[in-house]
Amino acid sequence: MKRHIPANRPKRLGGNGIIIADIASLLGAVLIYALPFYFILVNSFKDRKNAGLMNLLWPETLHIVENYSEVLAANNNAFFRGFVNSAIITAGSILLLALVCSMAGYVIHRRSKGKLMVLVSFIILAGLMVPPSIMPTISVLKWIGVYKTLFGMILVEVALNIPFATILYRGYMVSIPKEMEEAALVDGCGKIRLFFQVVLPLLLPVTSTIAVLTGIQVFNDFTNPLYFLPGANNVTVQLTLYGFLGKYGSYWNMLFADVVLITIPPLILFIVLNKKIVSGLTAGAIKG
Repeated sequence: MKRHIPANRPKRLGGNGIIIADIASLLGAVLIYALPFYFILVNSFKDRKNAGLMNLLWPETLHIVENYSEVLAANNNAFFRGFVNSAIITAGSILLLALVCSMAGYVIHRRSKGKLMVLVSFIILAGLMVPPSIMPTISVLKWIGVYKTLFGMILVEVALNIPFATILYRGYMVSIPKEMEEAALVDGCGKIRLFFQVVLPLLLPVTSTIAVLTGIQVFNDFTNPLYFLPGANNVTVQLTLYGFLGKYGSYWNMLFADVVLITIPPLILFIVLNKKIVSGLTAGAIKG
């Protein structure tokens, strides 16, 4: 007896079909991600006139040394000053964020059944959806006396990233057995010592993930330093881009060279720690 096969039954992809699909996916990824970077890179090698044409053509004469050296020396070495400020803001934000959110995630997870913790969880989730307000934030920074300071900028970055980091820490807390904490308490370990010497070292994978993702975001932040950290001495590495844009003319070759220099540190960090990012996110998601 012959088996009836529906005429509209979808056909499975063979080996050649899978290879074609993989090639198409790679080409799509190259067009989406690599092509914009090539556009920026090739225009950073041109002179001012050819860079203003905004095309993908390779320049006839390269101006690599002139462009990049001028970017580094522009506005009294503003790039180096901005790089130092961005590094301080990024490092301070990561340290404070890891400390605050790890403790918050630990308390919320261990006391998740209380009504107060339900309210706290709702407020944290609301922080992912409610956009920040500029003028009230500036008023608060002025009131506490940290407006136009690096510490004030660190507080702003931490506040904006608290919901995301707390949710990741809370999800990862499931992987830590409660019996380990009970054994430490029986041995005479205090609650503060319990957290910093027993719980916090076990959070290293998710802490690495938060450090990399948050660090790249804070380092590449352009809008918040523009509003909350004005002043020539407080310039961040992203705000150095403004130095090559003018009302009557723009130095696009310098701007593109500045973008390339700004992109290098986060790109290296992401490539080196890519596995830690994926493992931290996956572990928190599965165990949560």
